[in-house]
Amino acid sequence: MLSPMDLNLYSYFRSSASWRVRIALALKNLPCQYHGVHLVRGEQLTHAQLGAAHLLPALWVGSERITQSLAILEYLEEAHPTPALLPQDPFERAYVRSLALDIACEIHPLNNLRVLKYLKAELAVDEEAKNAWYRHWVEAGLAVVEERLRTEGRSGRFCLGDTPGMADCVLVPQVFNAQRFAARIDHLSAVLAVFEACMALPAFAQTHPSQVPDAE
Repeated sequence: MLSPMDLNLYSYFRSSASWRVRIALALKNLPCQYHGVHLVRGEQLTHAQLGAAHLLPALWVGSERITQSLAILEYLEEAHPTPALLPQDPFERAYVRSLALDIACEIHPLNNLRVLKYLKAELAVDEEAKNAWYRHWVEAGLAVVEERLRTEGRSGRFCLGDTPGMADCVLVPQVFNAQRFAARIDHLSAVLAVFEACMALPAFAQTHPSQVPDAE
């Protein structure tokens, strides 16, 4: 079993990508040292531990650094396979991964902090229009997830059956962000049911942005 000294997570309390990793670490009962990096203040731009892209999260395992949240989740699954974030069946594994990518690739990149700052600083988009941009993409993206949960016949209490996994690690932070920006998602009953089931578990509730050391 790894000790907290072996794992060092560089995170920001409101970073959805960082929260994905916090959830996965908690689900796998892997303790870590937590290092807050303030994205809004730009601390990541000169932080030596984050790698070439200067993005969060970054996970150090001893002397090895892993970046990109989904790569970190895959590493954790391979290095610490129980409890599992991915099912054994290859089609179900593909389903879970594709749901995670529907969020991590089709929603999150359009709405991350770098994009929102560029809209304001370089394109002179006002606050109302910037928030409308955010809501449009998160509403459209989560509607896709809703349709898949309803029609593909694999969901239960969670994205796949009754055990939380990789897709849930990615979904929960995106729903939190949608609610924070007052996106119209009240009609997405399947998405919200999974979110509520997840938030009833300590691995999700105790890694919530309000519960981590750098919370504001």
